[in-house]
Amino acid sequence: MCGIYGICQDKECISSLMKGIFQLQHRGQRFCGMTTSNGKKLYFKEPLSGLVKQGLALAEFKGEMGIAHVSLKERQPLLVEKSKLEEFAIAFSGKIYNREELEEEYEIFSSRAPSTEILAKIIRRNGTFAEGIEKIFEIAKGGYSLVIISPNEGIYAARDPYGFRPCVLGKRDKKFAIASESVALEKIGMKVIRDLQPGEIVLITKNGFQTVNQLMRKEAFCSFEWAYFARISSVLEGIPVKRARMNMGKALASRDNVEADLVAPIPFSGIGHALGYARASGIPYEEVFEYNRYSDRSYMPLEQEKRTEIAEEKLSEIDETIKGNRIIIIDDSIVRATQIRKLIYRLKEKGAKEVHVRIASPPLVAPCRYNISTRQGAELVAANHSLDEIKKMIGADTLRYNELDDFVRAIGLPKEKLCLACFGEKYPL
Repeated sequence: MCGIYGICQDKECISSLMKGIFQLQHRGQRFCGMTTSNGKKLYFKEPLSGLVKQGLALAEFKGEMGIAHVSLKERQPLLVEKSKLEEFAIAFSGKIYNREELEEEYEIFSSRAPSTEILAKIIRRNGTFAEGIEKIFEIAKGGYSLVIISPNEGIYAARDPYGFRPCVLGKRDKKFAIASESVALEKIGMKVIRDLQPGEIVLITKNGFQTVNQLMRKEAFCSFEWAYFARISSVLEGIPVKRARMNMGKALASRDNVEADLVAPIPFSGIGHALGYARASGIPYEEVFEYNRYSDRSYMPLEQEKRTEIAEEKLSEIDETIKGNRIIIIDDSIVRATQIRKLIYRLKEKGAKEVHVRIASPPLVAPCRYNISTRQGAELVAANHSLDEIKKMIGADTLRYNELDDFVRAIGLPKEKLCLACFGEKYPL
């Protein structure tokens, strides 16, 4: 996962750009970068390792428009100096799953950002930015949204023809922006205008948004955005994330009959689900874990060792609400089962009588082609073990997942408009 942000306004943009991309920090904590322009030149610095507020020196960026990026894998934006087109910079969020094929065709032998360099080379071989993006739509298979900053033209933004990765437009007075999530617009006082459409190319200038082209599209929005990836305060495709998570929790409760003393989330992503379950069941909501606010998201890192390290440091038990209680613990998903097994052990070690696990999403049984987080089927415990085997493996007294139909209804979009491939449905692309 990663996050993109782009803004054009009638005054220096760096403060707004920094505030906006900081609101997307949850989508990537490994690298961050920015590029700005005053309409004549680009102000580019090599993207850095670490968090947005730790390393980006704002005084180095000038101008009224800019793009920014946070990432788990590639350093972006990427500066493109030698081109048929003018100098430009590009950043993208997502995954190109036929990347190796394109690397050979476009002669990408070594790069700090191979996926981004492929997209940049495709654009360079065409006469205009719009034509280059159209070519990307044609040959780059995967899920992505992207931004390109051109000193002479403005900021181009595009979303793949299936709309796998979210992308939202916002404005306030003479300030126009695009972001991976609505919260990044609203936190700088912008009004959300609409979601970028799948297959749409937009040019953003100081005068507003202009749709340059709208290619044929087929919606396949990532359903896991509502279950986990997005912040609970965001709105995607007109559906509030909080509402969807509350609905997922209510759906779990509607099919349950377990007796318990309290309902508790695995924070943060489990909170909305647990609140919905508690309201529907009438079982009190409590918290049994305190989240270390300075920790990262343990699902995101590519290395298992790093995931384990974050999982162990981010949560502390709250003894007062654990000892002697029968606990329903709610989480968004079970991927590898390593973390939840340790958490259940810790709860029982602290004196929990029973631990009943409820999962807001259906079992994850297939890797995702369209983002980098879930890479191989061998990593997915539900793809290789039965429900009863997983229950015993993690030490839960009972285990239940949401049914797929309940999960879809909780989001509130038709099933045919969602990508559900990780739950065993057909890959859209």
